[in-house]
Amino acid sequence: MKNLIIFLCFFTSISNALLAQYTRGTVKESLVIESEILGKEVKYTIYLPFDYETSNRYYPVVYLLHGYGDNDMGWMQFGEAHLIADECIANREIPPMILIMPDGGTSFYINNFDNSIRYEDFFIQEFMPFIEKTYRIRAEKRYRGIAGLSMGGFGTLSFALKYPEKFSACAAFSAAILSEEYLSTVTQDKYDLVYAPVFGSGLAGKDRLTEHHKKNNPFDVTKEKGKDTYDNLRIYIDCGDDDFLTNDNCRLHIHLIEMGIKHEFRMRDGVHSWPYWRSALPVGLKFIGESFHQF
Repeated sequence: MKNLIIFLCFFTSISNALLAQYTRGTVKESLVIESEILGKEVKYTIYLPFDYETSNRYYPVVYLLHGYGDNDMGWMQFGEAHLIADECIANREIPPMILIMPDGGTSFYINNFDNSIRYEDFFIQEFMPFIEKTYRIRAEKRYRGIAGLSMGGFGTLSFALKYPEKFSACAAFSAAILSEEYLSTVTQDKYDLVYAPVFGSGLAGKDRLTEHHKKNNPFDVTKEKGKDTYDNLRIYIDCGDDDFLTNDNCRLHIHLIEMGIKHEFRMRDGVHSWPYWRSALPVGLKFIGESFHQF
């Protein structure tokens, strides 16, 4: 009997190890799309779920956007997104899905003030169609989500709020909201380094609040489009209580409440860091994944 128990324990351990091995997804880093709009190659990284290579099924997709100063590999290298997705899929917390991580440079994922860098046009007109033709993706709103951190959180909200007809759900972590209060008071050195290439150089104080900023500001975008536009968009916002972006995330939360736009808002213990985003990602993917189910 003792030998039988030892054998069963050994067999179970081997089976679990093999199962874990079989359920690992595939990561392909620094793939390339040639962009006519940007006039250059743009890199992207992709996560394919464990059964992608052995099935002929089509999958939902989540576009996962990195933060300022990072690149398409950041969510894998520092965020361990592939390991998180593997675990969530294995535990049936999320459906098998494809994760797409484009290199957004320091663009904030929008067209810049003079249209010399049209990242938003590239993403909507070139990148998404290319991805959804190249891979077995269910290319429709119901099966398409978007998420991101910091600058990528801004990009997430920008794309979802401007194009709610394209996304079923979004999850923004520690989002760089760039409200009027923030952008008009940020130090000149930081503005010139980080924001001037996007919103316009040689600007100080409230002069930074240009029409271009208004066009990309989530407060103004939602006011212009109106509450009913977002009835079929699920919105999730998550920011640490000690993050330097806490105030702007709270402002947006209050703004959405006042407009009557349904959303989920979480403030947890944490700062602007990878440990916080690693803890946020499984919850965000689960929130988006619920949109892919039938109820």
